[in-house]
Amino acid sequence: MTDTTNVLFVTIGDGEELYEDGFKAIQQLTDGEPVEQPAMVTFANETQLGEVFNERTYALLRVIRADEPASIRETARLVGRDVKNVHQELTTLEALGVIRFDETGQAKQPIFPYDDLVISPFGHESGDTAAAAP
Repeated sequence: MTDTTNVLFVTIGDGEELYEDGFKAIQQLTDGEPVEQPAMVTFANETQLGEVFNERTYALLRVIRADEPASIRETARLVGRDVKNVHQELTTLEALGVIRFDETGQAKQPIFPYDDLVISPFGHESGDTAAAAP
């Protein structure tokens, strides 16, 4: 079994499923029990997931993780893409909680704060995951 302490899970789910998960977590907290759920990004359908997590996204995440670029501009240079497009994509990833930015002066350094990324388009049941490392 994968250690989920610092793993980002990406999955597809519906509103009812998300509500139930949230309700269970609230019940656990109310009962004084710890809630040890991994970070999760849930999309409504396969199309949305595919629009965000594609070859360009994986290339960005690999570069951010391996090379630790100091800025968006450096990230764009490392992946051989236009700065404006990379900025747009990284802003989307930040809004989803996939990356964060550390600001140093004028530069925004993209950070992938997880040890691993697991994508499970069939839901987030523990036995149905397929790992995809950035």
